[in-house]
Amino acid sequence: MNKSVTPPSGNKHDYMSWAPYWWPNCSGVGNTTALTPQQIWTTCPYATRDGQFNPDVRLVNNVGDFQDFSEAVFYNTIAWALNTGDKAVYEANAVRFIRTWFLDDATRMTPNLIYAQMQRGPDGQMGSHTGILDLKAMAKVTTGILVLRKGKSTLWTTELDNQMVSWAREYTSWLETAEIALEERNAKNNHGTFYFNQLASLKILVDDLPGAKLVTNTYFDTLYKAQIAANGEQPLEAARTRPYHYRSYNLAAMITNARLEKYADPSSNVWAKVTNEGATIKTALDFAMTIPASVQGEQNYVRELYPNIAAVASVYGDTDGKYLNFLKNAYPSFMAEPFIFWNQPWALNEISGDGTVGAQTNTNTTKNSKALSNKIGTFSASAALLSFIGHFVATL
Repeated sequence: MNKSVTPPSGNKHDYMSWAPYWWPNCSGVGNTTALTPQQIWTTCPYATRDGQFNPDVRLVNNVGDFQDFSEAVFYNTIAWALNTGDKAVYEANAVRFIRTWFLDDATRMTPNLIYAQMQRGPDGQMGSHTGILDLKAMAKVTTGILVLRKGKSTLWTTELDNQMVSWAREYTSWLETAEIALEERNAKNNHGTFYFNQLASLKILVDDLPGAKLVTNTYFDTLYKAQIAANGEQPLEAARTRPYHYRSYNLAAMITNARLEKYADPSSNVWAKVTNEGATIKTALDFAMTIPASVQGEQNYVRELYPNIAAVASVYGDTDGKYLNFLKNAYPSFMAEPFIFWNQPWALNEISGDGTVGAQTNTNTTKNSKALSNKIGTFSASAALLSFIGHFVATL
């Protein structure tokens, strides 16, 4: 509701954003006086410039609003689960935010993305398939709701949960049938990867674990197969104007898809799945670590890779200390980052000042996770926290 521009429907409850890389060319519109912003948006043809943000797109910032909202739900529920400070405040915050975005009549979002990443110009004002990406952080929202459920929040009532499930089912139906949503599903790069993130997390939110696994299986059996070359390069991300960013970006989405599948089916061997050229998620991470962000002037994105490094180490192990040493050299204070909490196995030793890295296995990862949970005084909700949390990097 917090936007100064109203969607074409006339209903501010409809989510709205503008395509970020599209720019107007007003040279041929025949104006004799300066055009108003509204005239530019509707009369000038727009063309894409990959990777170059049009600064006016954030005049309508529902995409930033949703990202901030998802972070707020995510971290407030973690703080509540860990008995941090005034836990009642964190619980109330999270529930209030969820109600405001999805449930309360005065502010709730219409469950579709018809006007997401609209491509402006004289040919119409409808959204595009790339706009489905705007709600990629739905996995964070789902994580927060799971923590509230499993932690038996008294504020997250059965009535609210039922309302949330109803909203999620309606939105899921749109994601699975709308033409622009299906176009995004078929996108071969990070857009498609994040589509499956979002859909799988919604299936988990409505407690359809078999459906969630079907979603992630579909991703790993289709798009994933062509996303990583034998040497670990991600060709479709490397072709973009900001390859360091996009490698990290797609890695985060792949990792989250794998985590979603493991939550839906703990027996899944998803981390061992290979692409057509025999590569794994680990292969892609190892390659990405060899390319400095400075190669194409992407120093501002250097930290995007760090959570992926921690995630891969937590799953595949770090027997030779390669990942730990990389992070220590690149970002000495990385142990203060929240992602270390759900990306074991180093956290326990590092907190105690012992940087020794031994042979790491998934068994050791689980053991360390439980030990760390006990050490910081968390309760049963940490099981959901540690097994489900996905991490995301900067928005497009």
